[in-house]
Amino acid sequence: MKILVMSDSHGWDYNAAEAVRREKTMDALIHLGDAQETMAQFLRGSGVRCPAYMVEGNCDMDGYFPREQIVELGGHRLLLTHGHDFYVRFGTEELHDEAIRNQCDIALFGHTHKPLLEETDPAVLILNPGSISSPRQENGRPSYLVLELEADRRPVAELRYL
Repeated sequence: MKILVMSDSHGWDYNAAEAVRREKTMDALIHLGDAQETMAQFLRGSGVRCPAYMVEGNCDMDGYFPREQIVELGGHRLLLTHGHDFYVRFGTEELHDEAIRNQCDIALFGHTHKPLLEETDPAVLILNPGSISSPRQENGRPSYLVLELEADRRPVAELRYL
């Protein structure tokens, strides 16, 4: 199962459209917040024909999306959050603990605008796709993740740049 994961588009949907164009086919799309409602409009008009899961970011502030979601995809249990409620700017410990409490083997978050692939605990893979619109990492390139999931196999996450 191929999943496109992005975050922090902040209404700049051109890069989101480019990521969708590059990946062509996917089984699901996940947006981890700060979409400012335009992502839902983009998805309706983009021709994306797969389930889309979205959570509310600290800049969305409208209750249009849930603050967290737990979804089961490709034989894995995923915790989706923007991350600000778990203070991810200071580390991923609280997010990790929330994933364990909810029996999730993957925790996905945004908010920091910096990509992260953290595999320090074999029970929980912690991932951040960075920002599709305004990256803060050294190379300054918009980023997203492609997550490949199969039941009874370790997830494969690949960070990609525009």
